[in-house]
Amino acid sequence: MRLADLIPVLQVAVGPVILISGVGLLLLSMTNRLGRTIDRTRDLIDPPHGVSEELRKRHASQLEILWQRALLLRSAITLAAISALLAAVLIIVIFVSELLKLEIAIIVVAIFVACLLAVIGSLIYFIRDIDLSLRALAMELSIRDPNER
Repeated sequence: MRLADLIPVLQVAVGPVILISGVGLLLLSMTNRLGRTIDRTRDLIDPPHGVSEELRKRHASQLEILWQRALLLRSAITLAAISALLAAVLIIVIFVSELLKLEIAIIVVAIFVACLLAVIGSLIYFIRDIDLSLRALAMELSIRDPNER
């Protein structure tokens, strides 16, 4: 294969590379949120002596929400990482199919769709985490959430 024949393949492979970069930024944001969730959990686990029973109950409610958030973020991070892995596999499949002159368009489409579905799933979990964090804040501030009926 000549270099001139490889250039169109490189152009096609740029799309998944950009997807990996974008997913990497999402992963950075999600792992930062997970770290802050874990830090806040550690702060609330052992309240100082002499704390009122009401405050202990509020902390317990907050800890339950933080646990739910951590689970949501873990799912979001897992799906985002799977998406990045699928994008990397997609690049390899595109190159190999071109080098070996294989007609495997259906496999390329399937990998690409799976990659995007993983991104969509990750973003759904991420949005749920944000919603839950705002509910926790409203509870902490004793404000009624306008989305609740």
